[in-house]
Order: sequence, then C-alpha cells, then structure tokens
Amino acid sequence: MITYNEAKKILFNYGQEHILRYFDELSEENKAALLRQIELTDFSVLDDFRFRNDAAIQRGTFAPLGAVTVYDIEKNKNKYLEEGIKAIKSGKTAAVMLAGGQGTRLGFDNPKGMFNLGETRDLFIFECQINNFLDVVKLTGTWIPLYIMTSEKNNSKTISFFEEKKYFGYDSSYVKFFIQDMAPSVDFSGKILMENKFEMAVSPNGNGGWFSSIVRAGLLDEIKERGIEWINVFSVDNVLQRIADPLFIGAVISSDMQSGSKVVRKAAPDERVGVLCLEDGRPSIVEYYEMTDEMRTLTDENGELLYKFGVILNYLFNIDKLTEIVNNALPNHIVEKKIPYMDENGCFITPERPNGYKFETLVLDMVHMQDSCLSYEVVRNNEFAPVKNAKGTDSIESAKILLKKNGVEL
Repeated sequence: MITYNEAKKILFNYGQEHILRYFDELSEENKAALLRQIELTDFSVLDDFRFRNDAAIQRGTFAPLGAVTVYDIEKNKNKYLEEGIKAIKSGKTAAVMLAGGQGTRLGFDNPKGMFNLGETRDLFIFECQINNFLDVVKLTGTWIPLYIMTSEKNNSKTISFFEEKKYFGYDSSYVKFFIQDMAPSVDFSGKILMENKFEMAVSPNGNGGWFSSIVRAGLLDEIKERGIEWINVFSVDNVLQRIADPLFIGAVISSDMQSGSKVVRKAAPDERVGVLCLEDGRPSIVEYYEMTDEMRTLTDENGELLYKFGVILNYLFNIDKLTEIVNNALPNHIVEKKIPYMDENGCFITPERPNGYKFETLVLDMVHMQDSCLSYEVVRNNEFAPVKNAKGTDSIESAKILLKKNGVEL
C-alpha cells in the first residue's frame, strides 16, 4: 500500500489535495482504507476533463455490417473447429470474465455471480459459466487460463465463494482474480467528490476498462509469458454463453481478422441492444439509444433488417492489438450524473439533479480501434440468456426457461 506522502504527491499532481483534508482525524483503519482507495483509483481520467466538458463523444457515419451466419458456420464447422482446437491446445487462448457487479437489480446483496438459479438443487450463475467453460476443457483436454475481474466491493466475497465451492471443478491454478480500476467522480469544476471523510466518490471505469485493469494488476507479463495470443472476454450474467468456443476462435483466426464478436439477430427493431456495425468504415457498435428510427427499421431487398446483429458482450481480441490500444488510450466518456456526496460541512447530500461527472471507457471504443472484427452469429435461444432483472425481459425467469430448454437441470 502507498504511504501518506506518496498519496499526497499523487493528489498534488492532479490538484486534488482536499481528499486528505480530514486524514489526521481518521482512525488507523480508515486512514488505510483511504490510502488503498487512492492507490487503486485511476486519476489519469482527470486529464480529459480539461479538454471536454460535455457528456458526448461525437460519433461518425454508421453503415450496416453483415455476419458469418449460423448457416455459414455450419458449412465450415470442421475447418473452424480444427483451427480453434489447435489454438487452444497450443496454449494461445485465455478468457476474461467481467464479474464486478452486485446483484442489486435481482434483489440480491452479493456479487451477481453468487445468485442461485436452482430450483431442486444449487446452480449459481458462476457455476453456469464454469460448466460451460468445462465443456471446452473436456473437448480439448486442455485447461484454459481464466482471469476474473471483480470490483473492490465484491472481490473478497467472490474469491471466498470460489474457494468454498472448490472452483466448481475447474483447476484453480489456472484461475486468477483482479480488481477493476475505479474512476473518480467529480463536480462540475473538476474537483473529486467525497462520500465521507475517508472515501472518494468513485465508480468502475466502464466495460472497456478490463484490459487496462489487467495491465495495472501486473497480469499482462504473465499472459505474454504463457504465449497467449487471444483473449475471449465475456460478461458474467449470460448463463448460456459458450466460453473459449473453439468454433468462434477458429472462425476469427481463419478470417485473418483482429477481433471477433458474437452476435444474435435482434428480436424486434426496437430491442434495447447495441448493434455491431461500421462507423466511418471501421468496426463499431451503435447503442440502441443512438439509433435513429430509420436505422432501426431499414431493410434490405428481402425485407430483413440491415442493422440486425445485436452484440451479447462476448468478444475475442488479439493481445498485440489490445496492447497497442491501451498504449494509445481509450477515450473517456464523461457522463453527467446525480452523485451522492459529502459537502464542506461534512453532511451527506443526495442530489435531486445532476451535480457532476463520471468517467467511463466503453468496449465499443475497443472494437472501433480494431482494423477488423468478425461478426459471428449464434443461435439466440442457445447462447443468450442474460440475468439482468428480477422479472420480465432478460430476467431470472427468462433465463431459467432458456436453461431448461437447453437441457440444464435446475
């Protein structure tokens, strides 16, 4: 952990010395907590604040992007499978699980991956992911490195849970945990807000921050020493997704593209899902709220939607290109938010209107910085069962129905 003087120097460089205002009156435990938070916080996002004071990053010109369809994949199945298994057996692949979230929207005050979907037995979200991963281990006879991104809030519980469950049968020597970088929240003048006397107001640095967090955790050297060339990154909450899928890996490698994204056909023109597309001729993702009515409903000569392939947060990236992207830095999206904070009198305030900014990096920018990205279609009901809500769309209920349809005992 950094010392008080080291923390003071960091804060001085960013004009944020007020963070240590109450340091001398804190307990030893709270002093350590504040120093630890300063150490884990990515203050470099504040550099962008001088040059941009609005929430929007200008987007380019969008155009539809087709996909390697389910039909195409079946036709080339043997070729893709052979290429993918070869890459896995030669140790060129790894996976990263994005698992920093809590189960708050599920009415569950623990890491989301600890949520139990079972009805007649225990079946945790983490367990679903590991079971899917083990299918590939059994197929290839190869253990694949798995890096699990947690948050400062849920890290210890996540690790304890995996240890308690004996990693659900996965070889624990191939599993590493790392904590996602946190970005500070600032008021409209650029000063970091405080939650209390020993905690800054911070938030995770967005779903594009996973690779920079790996780098800050010191894991990139290990990844390169292992000879890993491809990383499959995926979100914890899609309980049906195929992880380190040899077909997917083989298709991307065979295509000579720098990256790949699993996609599903949109259920309806207005479905709230980002769509893989081209932006100024490069691969990108257009969020559902950025799409015009014309884009949502545009069809081809067969009456099919042109913007029809929705992303499911399951990507394959090349390590060398990722390293180049991190060195060039992803853009920070500065988002206006209502941020609870402690005022100058030490009172906790819950604002009724936006009072500052949060900083996020997005995976869509990571995709857009690639020279190419293979759009890889999967069967929706076989690989897309996100658990985001307690009820309704993308919920506990809908995920259970799909798990049962795919032969998973609950």
